[in-house]
Amino acid sequence: MRRPNLTHQILIGLVVGVLLGVFAPSLAAHTAVLRDIFLQLIKAMVGPLVFASVVQGIAGTGDLRRVGRIGAKSLLYFEIATTAALAIGLLAVNLVKPGAGMHLTGDASSLGETPKAHPLNITEMILHVFTSSFTDSLARNDVLQVVAFAVIFAIAVTAAGEPGRPILALCGSLTQVMFKFAGIIMLFAPIGVGAAIAVTVSKQGIGVLLPLGKLILTLYGALVVFILVVFGTVIRVCRVPLKPFVRAVREPFVLAFATANSEAALPKAFEAMEKLGVPRGIVAFVLPAGYTFNLDGATLHLAVASVFIAQAAEGTTGIHFGLGRQLTMMATLMLTSKGVAAVPRASMVVLIATLQSFNLPLEGAAMILGVDALLDMARTSVNVLGNCLASVVVARWEGEFDGAKARANFGP
Repeated sequence: MRRPNLTHQILIGLVVGVLLGVFAPSLAAHTAVLRDIFLQLIKAMVGPLVFASVVQGIAGTGDLRRVGRIGAKSLLYFEIATTAALAIGLLAVNLVKPGAGMHLTGDASSLGETPKAHPLNITEMILHVFTSSFTDSLARNDVLQVVAFAVIFAIAVTAAGEPGRPILALCGSLTQVMFKFAGIIMLFAPIGVGAAIAVTVSKQGIGVLLPLGKLILTLYGALVVFILVVFGTVIRVCRVPLKPFVRAVREPFVLAFATANSEAALPKAFEAMEKLGVPRGIVAFVLPAGYTFNLDGATLHLAVASVFIAQAAEGTTGIHFGLGRQLTMMATLMLTSKGVAAVPRASMVVLIATLQSFNLPLEGAAMILGVDALLDMARTSVNVLGNCLASVVVARWEGEFDGAKARANFGP
């Protein structure tokens, strides 16, 4: 028999964790340290990976004028798409209320000190983007500051010309090494996920799985609505050839869904978009940049997951997380979600940071880890779909999309 892949291993870990929590709750409670090790390893890899991938994606193009023009159009589209994802996620989680009736203990002592933070106002958000010490931002794992510094650094690398080439090569190597590092961490994922759900079930009983089932259905339903409404509108307005586009993205989409790994789908996405008629220069910029700034599925997931935890925490704290605070949280996520690297489960870091900022229990994030394999398959495939569409849209705006090539390769 073949060894099960990572997704199957995680699902097996999930089942084993549930059984352990039900039949041996005292033993399951002691597995919390395994869950926390997994969380800490995830947090450790994100900063270096985000920095290297952003520098490589921006500085690798070479032409600052073209990068600036394409970059501005890309960022405009990214912001519109991710804002729509946040809005649909917020609407879905408030209509379904998957976290209502749950009870979280708020016990996150094993994660170490979690500093209290008040929601940032607009001025504080803007100031927070720019760091006075890059190493300090890395040490604190402040994803947004790392991204901002990386963008400016990438521009400097490009402007430096020949002296900047070794730096670009270093960032390319670092990106590949960090992807391998992420792969090593994912080997521990079945244990970390099993421990997370085991601890949750041992504390709250098997009944906790019902709200988690609601969470899964809420996310999948919201993603379907997002694809039909938002992507459908974009395809119509930007005159993207629907049938050729669907045929082109079919393989990258299925690959991303099956592996829950955007990196695995990236080579196929590059090839498919070029065959669809998007120039190589635009594909090479938009797809890597989108993997940091245009994670539609991950952004929608963050909106659903954060409000889900707020709803669950209300049963313990008695504090209602109203629409005003939710909108403030969405504004924060609109910025911080730009730093989510396209690796499995890396969005958990941004979710944890958001929970800390709004004084919500980190136990909720650990509980979601129990079903994160199922959530990750959906959000990763939508991330890939959204970035493929973004490359076509930017090519249309640049007047460089080759419709004849799309029809020749994928039919009318």
